[in-house]
Amino acid sequence: LEGGEALIPMLDALFEGASERGAEEIVLGMPHRGRLNVMAHAMDMPYRAIMAEFQATLMPANAQGAGDVKYHRGYSADRRTRAGKSVHLSLCPNPSHLEWINPVAEGVVAAKQHRRGDADGVRVIPVQLHGDAAFTGQGIVYETLALSELSSYRTGGTIHVIVNNQIGFTALPEQCRFTQYPSDTAKNIQAPIFHVNADDPEACVHAARLAIAFRQQFNEDVVIDLVCYRRHGHNEADDPTYTQPLMYKEIAAHSRVTQLYTDRLLADSAIDQAALAKLEEQQKRRLEQALEESTTHTRLAGTEGYHGLWEGLASPEHHDGRTAVARETLET
Repeated sequence: LEGGEALIPMLDALFEGASERGAEEIVLGMPHRGRLNVMAHAMDMPYRAIMAEFQATLMPANAQGAGDVKYHRGYSADRRTRAGKSVHLSLCPNPSHLEWINPVAEGVVAAKQHRRGDADGVRVIPVQLHGDAAFTGQGIVYETLALSELSSYRTGGTIHVIVNNQIGFTALPEQCRFTQYPSDTAKNIQAPIFHVNADDPEACVHAARLAIAFRQQFNEDVVIDLVCYRRHGHNEADDPTYTQPLMYKEIAAHSRVTQLYTDRLLADSAIDQAALAKLEEQQKRRLEQALEESTTHTRLAGTEGYHGLWEGLASPEHHDGRTAVARETLET
């Protein structure tokens, strides 16, 4: 997520604002970009549980899917808001097709709304995250947007956040689309669109508050175009300096949002260097402790795990069994 870190305070503002306006449950659908950050920092999944996924020595020899991308998994958690309310968060698991989850998440929301008797769609809210190239280039996005306006498919409006890092794998925007913004696709349903710079976290929070207020008031889709960049390559194996040398020369010279915001807080005397150093040291200790615990505590326990209907869910056990059928049975 580096380059688009402002997504986390933006989601925080969405969750808080939704709860203030009557939401009891939020369903998220998203691709891989920033997924672990969302699980850890927006949904409070324990660091050690995420780190344990990368401890290869802990995986049983016969584990199926052990080599799968870690960014596919989902998570479910109850969040306590700062106002003292509780809101349930569900992050849908997602396969490699980046936007496949869009209609699935909408169907999950529709089912939850039906189960709760939420006819107005105020109590259960869908939040969809997208990449800029995928939002423009994958037809399932357009199909889901179009269906959202039909009475049989309405879920009371979806908050769409485009993590617009201005590159699709190795393709620049002008190679992916002919429109100025990736969000232009949403003009088809006349959804309001907020363009916001990810280097300004407070502006991002303000956009999120506007979006959730509009959605809860008018029960229509809202789009946030989070204009940012991708500091590293498409994945761990990609070196973007080969395919986009000019872009990544600029990115390398660009201050990170943490530094930009720190400078702003220091200039406003909202924090001093001593307090900042203390925060950084506390966070470093949390990560180091989680890494150590991840070697022995490999499963979520108690309130850390799935909630509600999924409480008590554990990893499936694999059993070898005799499945052969007698030849005589088949011949008869």
